Amino acid sequence: MNRINQKLQEDKKLLSIYFTAGFPKINDTVSIIQELEKNGVDMIEIGLPFSDPLADGPTIQESSTIAIENGMTTSLLFEQLKDIRESVQIPLIIMGYFNPMMQFGMEKFCQKCAEVGIDGLIIPDLPLFVYETEYKAIFKKYNLKNIFLISPQTSVERIQQIDAISDSFIYMVSSAAVTGSQSGFGSEQMNYFKRITDLNLKNPQIVGFGIKDEETFQQATEYQKGAIIGSAFINFLKENPIEKTYSFTNYLIKKC
Repeated sequence: MNRINQKLQEDKKLLSIYFTAGFPKINDTVSIIQELEKNGVDMIEIGLPFSDPLADGPTIQESSTIAIENGMTTSLLFEQLKDIRESVQIPLIIMGYFNPMMQFGMEKFCQKCAEVGIDGLIIPDLPLFVYETEYKAIFKKYNLKNIFLISPQTSVERIQQIDAISDSFIYMVSSAAVTGSQSGFGSEQMNYFKRITDLNLKNPQIVGFGIKDEETFQQATEYQKGAIIGSAFINFLKENPIEKTYSFTNYLIKKC
């Protein structure tokens, strides 16, 4: 069974952390992953930096720019991850945009993911129809889960289509804003979380965008299976050494 599906079966709220590969320094990738697992994180999203990250806010955009300036590439990321499964057991997901994956070669990219132990991909700009007609078989061949995004503006019909084709979890964007832009969740967003729960989808949902502290984590997981923190952790890495990761995760782990 894919590690993502195994993790989703656990009777707890899940904490997933996003970081940008190659940030703050080019060779920090493995150390960050190891520290996050050591400090109780359930899943990790490894951001593949891209020059035009449309869904990301200023914080993650800046981290991508720095990572690219540091020399991070798709090939280098796979090289850094080649031995990661010797020390890390939790699910690892690459989150990135379709263009660099397509340039690398989509089947070659999926094959390399399988070789290093990646469990799934989040590709915000990969259309559902294109995935279903051109890439679904490749993902299945390499036992990779493709994780789709929904937002408050996504129609019920499309949500049900995504649910039907998905086989792990649905990435539930908390609002139409870019990453890192929220200051908390109001009644409109909480109603949206409840509305999706009432659809009784077969795939659990994990909430992203706007989760940054204990309060927003609790709100995001009241109805959903887990939550993803990205921009807040990137900001933490700007000011703190990787070895201090425990001070970021400790208070959240207690709520899972």
